[in-house]
Amino acid sequence: MKLAVIPARGGSKRIPRKNIKVFNSKPIIAWSIEAARQSGCFDRIIVSTDDEEIAELARKWGADVPFVRPRSLSDDYTGTIPVIAHAIQWQQENGERPDEVCCIYATAPFIRVADLQHGLQLLEQIDCEYVFTVTSYASPIQRAFRITEKPRVEMINPEHFNTRSQDLEEAYHDAGQFYWGRAESWLAGKLIFSSNSVPIILPGYLVQDIDTSDDWVRAELMFNALQKQTVS
Repeated sequence: MKLAVIPARGGSKRIPRKNIKVFNSKPIIAWSIEAARQSGCFDRIIVSTDDEEIAELARKWGADVPFVRPRSLSDDYTGTIPVIAHAIQWQQENGERPDEVCCIYATAPFIRVADLQHGLQLLEQIDCEYVFTVTSYASPIQRAFRITEKPRVEMINPEHFNTRSQDLEEAYHDAGQFYWGRAESWLAGKLIFSSNSVPIILPGYLVQDIDTSDDWVRAELMFNALQKQTVS
């Protein structure tokens, strides 16, 4: 069984009601649900939430909400892995045995059907525990600096002040869209960022974290620009 789990708790702080806030004419979670449905990858798509309004909207857009997420897994400190493990355990206790499980974030409007399909293909063909989307940093992280209390600036790696950008190793970060994983890896709490994971590299214009109001505005501008380019 191939299972999609979309975590969407109700208590977002920086952007209130973020998981169901309207993004380009529809609740942002709807973009994730629709991509999962259109991919044809899944036997079941569920939303893990502690919030009845989110549950109702998720059902409206075609996802299942078969349980209420426990309060112990709905605070600001609970990570993704325990939430997905709980959903898998619930499925097992109710007669289903997921094999491949994909966590899809509720705030991932740039997610592409083809990437979901490619992720499943890689997980099935390669000896790995997870497959997830990544993108490169826009600037070399080796030349990053911190702002001190004075305030002044201080390089984190001062030895690279005179190193040419093209001579520095490229670094990547999580694109924040989805993680395909084997059920046993989720249940065992295996780390996602490890040598047992395979990356799907995305261009920067398809990646935008949405954690603040500024992020939201930037994401909508990027999304609308991409939509116009596709139409033209």
